[in-house]
Amino acid sequence: MAEALGVASSVIAVVDLSAKVLSLCLQYSRESTTEKLKALLEEPRGRKLKTSQQLLSVIEDGRSRLKKLEQQLQPPTHRKVMSRFGARAFKWPFECKDVEGAIQNLERCRGSISLALNIDQIVILQNIDDRTTISQLPAAEGASFDSRAEEHNPTCLPNTREKLLKEIDCWIDGPTSKTIFWLNGKAGTGKSTISRTVARSRSKQGDLGASFFFKRGEIDRGNLSKFVSTVARCLAWSTPAVAPHIRSAVNADPVIADKAVREQFEKLVREPLSKATATSLCRPSVLIVVDALDECEKDADIKLILQLFSDLRLAGPLRVRVLVTSRPELPVRLGFSSIGNAYQDLILHKIPLPIIEHDISVFLRHEFTNIRNSFNMDAVEELKLPMDWPGEANLGKLTRAAVPLFIFAATLCRFINDRYLGSPDELLQSVLKVSGTGQGSKLDMTYSPVLRQQVLDRSGDERLDIIESFRLIVGTIVILANPLSMRALALLLDIQVNIPDTLDGPVRLLHLSFRDYLVGLKKRELVEFQVDERNTHQSLAKHCLRIMRSALRKNVCSLSFPGMRRSAVNTEKLEKSMPSQVQYACMHWAYHQTEGDSKPKDDKEVYDFLTTYFLHWVEAMSILGRTKECLDSLKSLTRWLQVASGSDDKTIRIWDTATGEREDIIPSDGYASVSSFATDGRGIVIDRGVFALSGGSQSHIEPAMLGQSSKAPILACTDATWITGAGKDLLWLPPESRNGQVAVFGSTVVIGCRSGRVLVLGISMAEVDQWTGAHDY
Repeated sequence: MAEALGVASSVIAVVDLSAKVLSLCLQYSRESTTEKLKALLEEPRGRKLKTSQQLLSVIEDGRSRLKKLEQQLQPPTHRKVMSRFGARAFKWPFECKDVEGAIQNLERCRGSISLALNIDQIVILQNIDDRTTISQLPAAEGASFDSRAEEHNPTCLPNTREKLLKEIDCWIDGPTSKTIFWLNGKAGTGKSTISRTVARSRSKQGDLGASFFFKRGEIDRGNLSKFVSTVARCLAWSTPAVAPHIRSAVNADPVIADKAVREQFEKLVREPLSKATATSLCRPSVLIVVDALDECEKDADIKLILQLFSDLRLAGPLRVRVLVTSRPELPVRLGFSSIGNAYQDLILHKIPLPIIEHDISVFLRHEFTNIRNSFNMDAVEELKLPMDWPGEANLGKLTRAAVPLFIFAATLCRFINDRYLGSPDELLQSVLKVSGTGQGSKLDMTYSPVLRQQVLDRSGDERLDIIESFRLIVGTIVILANPLSMRALALLLDIQVNIPDTLDGPVRLLHLSFRDYLVGLKKRELVEFQVDERNTHQSLAKHCLRIMRSALRKNVCSLSFPGMRRSAVNTEKLEKSMPSQVQYACMHWAYHQTEGDSKPKDDKEVYDFLTTYFLHWVEAMSILGRTKECLDSLKSLTRWLQVASGSDDKTIRIWDTATGEREDIIPSDGYASVSSFATDGRGIVIDRGVFALSGGSQSHIEPAMLGQSSKAPILACTDATWITGAGKDLLWLPPESRNGQVAVFGSTVVIGCRSGRVLVLGISMAEVDQWTGAHDY
């Protein structure tokens, strides 16, 4: 009996053990855990889990062991009845020690998998932290090749630019290639299309690090204010080995994006690239594409960019390649000459003409086929274009007329495809008529047919209305510092237009050459379309001041308390409080004011605005996150400002605040204490009255008296003890205020004390009159 119980006990223990193993096998089988884990590791996101990638062999080993155990634990098909116990026979397939070994192996597999997944979970959390930190870097809107602003811009068609694109690919992949490749070409030769094609191709291959497409006239894309931070953000997203080092740089200096461009580049680009190590997830080459460098506004910035990029040849194990496209403008040529032989170049307009002609022919054939098919879908049978339209002869004429300008071909196709202007064949004939004369520049041949079509068969008054509207609207668009929607543009210009709700996107120039054409238009029959830059800037400055005067006020966004973070102001509230035209006016009024080279009579309008709305403007710029631009705007206005000072040699000296240079010396009757310029800018207020600057010349002046409506509240500090007025001592200075800095303007005195305190004193004019006997002049 005891023996039977012992056997039964052993059988129960073995069955219990087998049940645990079988349960484990069945659980894996039911939930497909290993299959799901394997699928996760094989998908694109799973391939980034470095530690888990090493577990595929472990998973396969665990699966095979479970399968084997499952098979061995299945009961045999034949059954024996144990006569002694009256039960079914059950034969355990292995020894006890074999079962323990199998369990340990499975536990080891499970532990390895769990550990690896935990490690990668930590890595994922670190990546989230990296992205959160890096997202703090400001990015230039629309600057990337795949941005919405660049979405509809073309890339090279198949079978075009083949040799050129192959040469660029060889440069990128070559281990001994120069760091910079300069694709140099005149306006309209297809530089941006090529750079867009290279960026898209290399993005698919995985070695595009960053791209930045400059665009003159756009606030973030026409200068270096966000260039380095945008490049750094792109590098962090595209090149995993670089991201941790960029994050460290941002954590070490959270305001690094506000530093000088050279320091930004060193901390956010060069050092991270130098510290990064090549991995299986990072190709050895990292390409940075910089398009239209000549559209960067400041010549010094162009030279600086090239110098900084030339130093990347020493950027560690990663091969950094920088593709730069630009026109052959003087600032760009000087920039490249300053970096010696750190670059190779290719001049687009010097590519053999047969190659360019072939590529343009392929492009025109492709576009005309689309135009014909699109037109024929809607046209009645008798108006449909023939299948061989426009004909080989016409195609050849247009190709030869376009060479070497791809922009000619692109603009031509857009013009002919515009249903509002006429049928494709009618528009084609008007183009062929212009190109057949052989007169005028390529830009004339590109844009003249478009302008002629606007006033074709129009009466005199109607023609003038069209031209006036063109110069007002299109002229403004080509001069704007940043693109606006048609709705915002209409509100800025204070004009009434009917605009569908679908036209709220920004209006951008298709190509910078159109601006060049309109500004430099000389053709006699079309000169009425010419855009006067200076007058347009002056007009825009006035409109900006008008918009701000009507929209700005204290607490313009109705913030709940003054210390609220800018990030807490939601976009909807911002757009409601400061619509696009108000934001534009705040950010660009000073630019238009300085570029318009305004007259003295306009200065008073600016003065009145600043004295009334200055703090409201600063508040608005702060909410927009443009405090740096606020300071830049004020600096740009200093070119108007002058300082006048009285000297012991009985002269008044005029100084330029922007350059620090002395502009003129004006003789005086005696020592003159200068208070300020007169509010109309035509005279200098001194302690004895106003010296008039007659005829705009500072070398011929005559004494002038203050107007009847003005007092003479002119104070002066002639020594370190007293503030004087009209030759009398008015205010005694205490010892701590002596030998410090004293500024006097009208009835306000500002005293810088040696203790570090600053005293601002306001003196009542009634008291000044009583003390000095002052009276109306």
